[in-house]
Amino acid sequence: MAATAVLDAHAPGDRLVGLRVWSAAWPIAAVFVLANAATPLYVLWQAEFGFSKSTLTAVFCCYMAGMAFALLVSGVTSDRLGRKAVLVPALVLAIAAGLIFAAAPGTIALFVARTLTGIASGAMVSAGVAAVADIAGPSRTRSGALAGAVGIAAGTGLGPLLGGLLSETLPGPTVTVFLLETVFLLVALAIVIAVPIPRAAGRHGDAWIRVPRVPRPNRRRLLVAVTVAGSALTTTAFMLSLAPSLLSELLGTTNRIVPGVLACLTFAVATGSQFALRGLPVRRLLLGSVLSTIVCVTALVVAVDTSSVAGLAIAAVLAGTAYGPGMLGGLALLNSDIPAARLAEANAALNIGAYAFAGLLILGLGVLSDHLGFATGVTFFAIVAATVALAGGSLVVTGLRSGGE
Repeated sequence: MAATAVLDAHAPGDRLVGLRVWSAAWPIAAVFVLANAATPLYVLWQAEFGFSKSTLTAVFCCYMAGMAFALLVSGVTSDRLGRKAVLVPALVLAIAAGLIFAAAPGTIALFVARTLTGIASGAMVSAGVAAVADIAGPSRTRSGALAGAVGIAAGTGLGPLLGGLLSETLPGPTVTVFLLETVFLLVALAIVIAVPIPRAAGRHGDAWIRVPRVPRPNRRRLLVAVTVAGSALTTTAFMLSLAPSLLSELLGTTNRIVPGVLACLTFAVATGSQFALRGLPVRRLLLGSVLSTIVCVTALVVAVDTSSVAGLAIAAVLAGTAYGPGMLGGLALLNSDIPAARLAEANAALNIGAYAFAGLLILGLGVLSDHLGFATGVTFFAIVAATVALAGGSLVVTGLRSGGE
């Protein structure tokens, strides 16, 4: 009876912490909605501004360049000054990016908006995910990792769905979704200001701008997380950058709901898999991601070679089963072992490695597609992604204990 009373007494506090954890995940989701709401709209801008596949992938990669810049700064700054010192400016930049998207007069505006969005996203995957982990506390590391991973995946999936639906059903196809997104971001800003975020013990003496790193004993874990999550991320990057235009070519339609649904499907599967598999050991999450990545890129090659819409849809599902467990496993691996005062920097290191690899591979795919043909580019893309995934899988097998991990 006494034990029951103690549990009941703590239950309201547990529920409050849980509410704060998931509230803190909303700013992450809101920024990733912005980052991906443009996915089904590129065909409109491409027709209006007249740019090629290589320019399209360059616009996409501006996002990753902005993210890389943010990750050089946001991890150390967040660990030193606190999470809000990074999150508030990031949300202000995200609001500015959304307004630039809405008023874009040409390709240069898309480059600027994508770069600002990348900066905001970089802040979210380092300081934002670390803030969620700080609120969850050391006794709920897996819950914190789950909320952070779901915030990224859910926002990424909701963005293209909203972009497709609103652009087809409401006036202002390249404007309305970004006005709604501005409301999302204002709510996110209010949450960041209102929710108390614990302060980890700050570090001093480090340069403000430097390549994020982790303590030496944790570097192998970081390498595992980067290789597995990075190879999985390439599959979702394909779905967000080139799959919409490929789908419109295969179907011979300009309907933007279809590519929006396809991209959303990927991240709906990713989010669902994160919830369904959250109890698995980290080792199994990572190995499952590796297998799904290899099968996914194989399905992409077949879909492109056979001009199969069904094959592309299957690849979209497989991309979700690769990305969801891969990102969840990578975050959980770091959350379980990195000191709180280095956690934002560790998240930054994970994401800068994963996004740099994915961005370079997608950019290479765009250039090869323009010069050698899309099928050749996708084959090269698949070989590189599968090779890195296999390397990550071998590191998991040889580098992680089989017990709780």
